[in-house]
Amino acid sequence: MLPFQFAATPHIHFGIGSRHRLPEILAPFGRRLLLVTGGRSFENSEHGQQLLAALAEQFEIRQVRVAGEPSPTLVDAAVADHRPFAPQMVLAIGGGSAIDAGKAIAGLIASGDSVLDYLEGVGRGKAYAGPSTPFIAIPTTAGTGGETSKNAVLSEIGPKGYKKSFRHEQLVARAIVVDPELTLSCPPEVTAACGMDALTQLIESYLSTGANPMTDALAFSAIELMHAALPRAVVDGGDLDARSRLCYAASISGLTLANAGLGSVHGISSPLGAMFPIGHGIACGTLLAATTAMNLTALTARLPQSPALAKYAQLGRLLTGEPQAGEEDAHALLLRHLHTLTESLAMPRLGRFGIGEADIAAIVAGSRGNSMKSNPVVLRDDEIADILRIRL
Repeated sequence: MLPFQFAATPHIHFGIGSRHRLPEILAPFGRRLLLVTGGRSFENSEHGQQLLAALAEQFEIRQVRVAGEPSPTLVDAAVADHRPFAPQMVLAIGGGSAIDAGKAIAGLIASGDSVLDYLEGVGRGKAYAGPSTPFIAIPTTAGTGGETSKNAVLSEIGPKGYKKSFRHEQLVARAIVVDPELTLSCPPEVTAACGMDALTQLIESYLSTGANPMTDALAFSAIELMHAALPRAVVDGGDLDARSRLCYAASISGLTLANAGLGSVHGISSPLGAMFPIGHGIACGTLLAATTAMNLTALTARLPQSPALAKYAQLGRLLTGEPQAGEEDAHALLLRHLHTLTESLAMPRLGRFGIGEADIAAIVAGSRGNSMKSNPVVLRDDEIADILRIRL
């Protein structure tokens, strides 16, 4: 076995009703709490109102709301506004946007630094040294896995936009509460997009050139646990077993991507999300099948001895329940399954978001970020362009 490293993981409190333990989990950090949430949907829900009322009895609370993708401007403004409050902890409750914003705010509020000092690729290139205020995360969607990762993804959306990470070990949450009941209010289209994001992250970290035996075991077991649950949760949002499986898989995907890296789907999704109003989970979901097909074609032609081909076959056998399938047949089964999943979950085509042929060159040029570097094969520009054309 080759040497590898696996980053420290937070204390994870998982299970139905685990949210009720939150006050005791937070108590050791102090009384001054900065709360980061999404819009008002969680606050207006029965579970949200009960949880916030319990917190208000024990903590002095200030609040930041995150509408849409978090930007550097939002993070810097929150740091400036709430630094005089000197919070002793930052609690993020919400989807990936709220959790990424909370993570970044926690990392900066003690120093008052701008996140642009540290943002990869577009920042000032300073080395982050902390300190980070204790960060606690409660996801209310099952998708990004941001609660278990060390990076906060921030965006500036527009023709020259970007989607980049503020990343450091000190940003990892001290505690995570994953309560599947908090995802019950997710509508079917959100459940589908988030689930495809988690599935993509698990598949890409399993295939990544940075994968190791630990990430392989985690990713494969999470895919096995969640793949049949995704359609169930979309059809019946009250299916708590399906919701629990998706929550587990999403959190595991955050661990595997942080330790193994991702691949070409996320490489292409990054400029898509930066340049156009397309949600990250939708971008991943609509690209997964077409990108997998291109990876397989490129691997077979240029790297026929790659271990990724055997891994793709293992996924095909797992996802279709055909354990005896040979490698080529398993590849075909995998592609058929992913195409069927894309259609059954109604993943929209890129054209719905105003993306056309004239945009392809810019998207291809923006796709060569960190995620693409750990793809199991280097895709050519024309191959990336073909993936995009297939999904226009």
